[in-house]
Amino acid sequence: MESLYLLIPLAIVIVAIAVGVFFWAVKSGQFDDLDTEAKRILFDNDSVKKKSGKPSPENTSREKNITDNGPTE
Repeated sequence: MESLYLLIPLAIVIVAIAVGVFFWAVKSGQFDDLDTEAKRILFDNDSVKKKSGKPSPENTSREKNITDNGPTE
């Protein structure tokens, strides 16, 4: 029973901190745009590769292996 005198105020303090962090996150704009980040994983970054004009290291190594070894059958 005596442990409740410690645990209840401790639980109230932890909940108050969690609520404070939540309101800080809302106030600072952490939840403004939830859709963009959720959809970003679904789409390839092909537009970024085409705009930069530089092939990615993965593509150059694959192309190099094909040209060095000849076509694989």
